[in-house]
Amino acid sequence: MNNSVTNTVRLLGAGLRALLVLTLVTGVIYPLVVTGVAQALFNNKANGSEIKADGRVVGSSLIGQSYNLPLKKGQTSADPDLKWFQGRPQNGLGTNTVNTRYSLILSGATNLAADSGAVKGVCPAQPADKTLCAQVLAARDAVVKDNSVPGYTVRPSDVPADAVTSSGSGLDPAISPEYAELQVHRVAAKNGLSVAAVDKLVKDQTQGRTLGFIGEPQVNVLELNIALKDLVAKK
Repeated sequence: MNNSVTNTVRLLGAGLRALLVLTLVTGVIYPLVVTGVAQALFNNKANGSEIKADGRVVGSSLIGQSYNLPLKKGQTSADPDLKWFQGRPQNGLGTNTVNTRYSLILSGATNLAADSGAVKGVCPAQPADKTLCAQVLAARDAVVKDNSVPGYTVRPSDVPADAVTSSGSGLDPAISPEYAELQVHRVAAKNGLSVAAVDKLVKDQTQGRTLGFIGEPQVNVLELNIALKDLVAKK
């Protein structure tokens, strides 16, 4: 009986010591080491890939932002502020009671099928409401209207896919160089800048493929708009 109690106490003691050691190693030492290495070698990425302007954090290079005008009385969604470059459509999750587009705790796609609203694989001129076809055609019409300025007309065939579709997360921070170039004339006109100056801005902000072959060239919209703000200030 005494031996049984002694063995039980010994096993419990060994288990408790193992618990304490593993808790110390995996719960304290390991997180501190990983955090220290991350802060030392990858400081910007470890802190959320922050983007700073005028000495303060204005966003992250990983999460898109909206560039809209203030809501007018009776409006449920704000109009885009056309003096800025615009990102991809924000249809990922729509709205909820906690927060709204590009200010999301959650992220996700529309969950609409690729042929949602299509007839025999083609979007009809008047697709059913709340279908992917309806969203894409409405976005295309808005892009054509917003970016057609005197001396420059955007045709529906000029509109790239990322201008009318949201990303898988709904929070994509970047657009294609083609979509950025399509907005150049409108941004130049709204800000009183030359087309050549704004076009150069887009080219300077265009990021190539990772390692030269991974992914596609892209333009971070927030970084582009910060550069645009600086250009306007120098005007």
